[in-house]
Amino acid sequence: MGRLAGKIAVITGANSGIGLASAKRFAAEGAEVVITGRRQAELDAAVQAISGDVLAVQGDISNLGDLDRLFDTVKSAKGRIDVLFANAGLGVLEPLGGISEESFDKVFDVNVKGTLFTVQKALPLMQAGGSIILTGSTTGVKGTAAFSVYSASKAAIRNFARSWAVDLKGTGIRVNVLSPGPTETPGLMNALGSMKDAVMAGLIDGTALGRMGDPAETAAVALFLAGDDSSFMTGSEVFVDGGQAQI
Repeated sequence: MGRLAGKIAVITGANSGIGLASAKRFAAEGAEVVITGRRQAELDAAVQAISGDVLAVQGDISNLGDLDRLFDTVKSAKGRIDVLFANAGLGVLEPLGGISEESFDKVFDVNVKGTLFTVQKALPLMQAGGSIILTGSTTGVKGTAAFSVYSASKAAIRNFARSWAVDLKGTGIRVNVLSPGPTETPGLMNALGSMKDAVMAGLIDGTALGRMGDPAETAAVALFLAGDDSSFMTGSEVFVDGGQAQI
């Protein structure tokens, strides 16, 4: 029997990268998985890539109407949520002096507002024993050139978990942060753009293990936080970063 057998898991930003790798792992461990993402074509491809019980709902987590539609669908199709992996996020490389209002709003609307309302709207479907996982980042605890807005948004995620662990006291629902380091995902590659090769070399040099992470490695830790093995953890942050933020 899989480690998530009988559990209902909702994963946002699951059309690629860490979200998709986690959806595959959760399904392989017996979970019924509901995934969401902004781009329908990628979402359709993700469904084909996941072996198991999977339901896809297209939507943007910064749009509260889309979140309502997501959780209405989950309530109708599944009735509850045992694991919520609030993973969707994005970043834009802009140094201080060149930060635009448009990119600031975009990053905070998805990473901060979107995560907040994803969790808040999911709560009525959760019960004791439930696990909420928030995707943080090593950038939330480190200074990163040209990435201050994204980094600040992930620092906010870290405090969400601390504060919500207190808000959820007595409910039996846990909330923890999963913070990847340099991981080879489509989202990172898009954010780096033409600077990809140079930035990746610097990221690799900054890890103790001397390489980029694979999304499947982060998904393995997401599985730990989703399941009963982490039953006495809440308000915590777990790094999957090759040592980047630890050295």
